[in-house]
Amino acid sequence: MADDAVPIIIKKVKKGGHGAHGGAWKVAYADFVTAMMAFFLLLWLLNVTTTEQKEGLSDYFAPTTSSLSQSGAGGMLGGRSMQVDGARLSDTGSPSVVSSIQPPEQGKKEDGEAAKTREMEEAELLAKLAKIEEASFDQARDEIRQAIAKDPQLSGLQDNIIIDMTPEGLRIQIVDQFNESMFESGSSKITGRVRNLISMIAKSIAELPNSLSISGHTDSSSYNGSDYGNWELSSDRANASRRALLEGGLSSDRIEKVAGRADTDPLIADDPSNPGNRRISIILLRETPVLPKNLK
Repeated sequence: MADDAVPIIIKKVKKGGHGAHGGAWKVAYADFVTAMMAFFLLLWLLNVTTTEQKEGLSDYFAPTTSSLSQSGAGGMLGGRSMQVDGARLSDTGSPSVVSSIQPPEQGKKEDGEAAKTREMEEAELLAKLAKIEEASFDQARDEIRQAIAKDPQLSGLQDNIIIDMTPEGLRIQIVDQFNESMFESGSSKITGRVRNLISMIAKSIAELPNSLSISGHTDSSSYNGSDYGNWELSSDRANASRRALLEGGLSSDRIEKVAGRADTDPLIADDPSNPGNRRISIILLRETPVLPKNLK
């Protein structure tokens, strides 16, 4: 009876968790992120490119040059190429469109008429400034002459001062005469009357903004057996005049140059030994250039 028993088969079923849903959603999500990145990149490019560059890009994706050649012999099964006509000019070349994209303009160059107008306006402005400066020089010259005429201490010094206009500016020259010298003989010590004259000049030009150039000049007389010559004497006299101007109230930062010229630039060229060649030259330097007559 035991031999007739039916065998018992036991199946073990292994139960597991939920199975994977697959990776298709990952691919879709990656495509979405890529598309968004391309979209924002496109927005950025549209914002930073110029109109000319956009037109160039548009021409690239919309070519207007068609194929100029066809391959094959034509006819049914005659070897005609199955390619689609487009921008390809050869069977081996790659599609291309040439477009000139000009950089954005940074400012146009002035044309001839505009440049000429600007130059004329600048010339007119300089001419006005020069007239104002000339008027201030004339006023300073008149004040100096009036002060000499009114001051008893300066009486008789009218012949010792020469005021004129030069390309450099207003030149005030204090000149020796046969009967009146600025300095003691062979010395850089200024006489009392000339010191008062220099002080008066300092007060007359104190309000003007112009810088000053001071130079000393001598006659052709030389020193015998001495290392101290006209170069040293003219330099010392120019520097003594500078100190006298400062004592008269002139600001030290107005002094631009102090130089000794010895007898190299005589006032009376045909008589180098004339006392009139011994002088101090004070120049109020121009701040505006002297324009040619055709631009004034």
